[in-house]
Amino acid sequence: MTKLGLIAGGGDLPIRIVAACEAQNRPVFVIRLLGFADDALQSATGVDLALGEFGRCLEALKAAGCQSVCLAGKVSRPDFSNFKVDFKGMTALPGIIQAAKQGDDALLRQVLKVFGDAGFAVEGADDILGGDDALPAGPLGSIQPRETDRADIDKALRIARAIGDLDVGQGAVVSDGLVLAVEAQEGTDEMLKRVAALPADLRGVSLRGVLAKAPKPIQERKVDLPVIGVRTVELAHAAGLAGIAGQAGDLIVIDKPGVIAAADRLGLFVWGEG
Repeated sequence: MTKLGLIAGGGDLPIRIVAACEAQNRPVFVIRLLGFADDALQSATGVDLALGEFGRCLEALKAAGCQSVCLAGKVSRPDFSNFKVDFKGMTALPGIIQAAKQGDDALLRQVLKVFGDAGFAVEGADDILGGDDALPAGPLGSIQPRETDRADIDKALRIARAIGDLDVGQGAVVSDGLVLAVEAQEGTDEMLKRVAALPADLRGVSLRGVLAKAPKPIQERKVDLPVIGVRTVELAHAAGLAGIAGQAGDLIVIDKPGVIAAADRLGLFVWGEG
């Protein structure tokens, strides 16, 4: 089994990938991105590097014997005017800046090219985790969408795909046909906090409305697939929503038992559109 180099940003996804590699007896070396990677990754074999240290990153991966890489976790777009890079980063920076002007998808593809040109295969998080972490079709847990939720699910998914096609974001919130929010650079958590702060006459006082997440149709699927976890369920509940929806097989569920337990406890549905 090839050794994996994990380029780890923030959130639970990189932690889950390390756990999956350990369960598979697969060796993994973690590049912990400074300012982003969770402290829980400090126990994994690896090194802490800044975002622009491409040269040191490639050298560390090769020295560790990695043959493939996976990019996972949340990373904010840097301020390129103050972006600190090593020599390799300096040579890669013009192409990265040019790609960034075209959108996040172009930026990610350019970053992947740096690793591909260095001889590394690129693996997607969903390939490493396998089908067990993908959202299945139908309900995840005991709560089913009501008939009144179905139209919101359909509209929210259509909007999520539409903004994804424009390389804007991956999520949208719809309640009784009214679009309450679309996700941009702030991410899903902050979007849900915005919804929670809306006046009650917009978001309602009882659980209603849907968060939908979908991958960008234009994106490289080996990075940046949509993700939900227990925190997503809790924030959706705090925002007064009735549930969460995604396209079956196209959304990663971190800690599926925990998500099911949280959704059932809070009375929310988690739905995979088949």
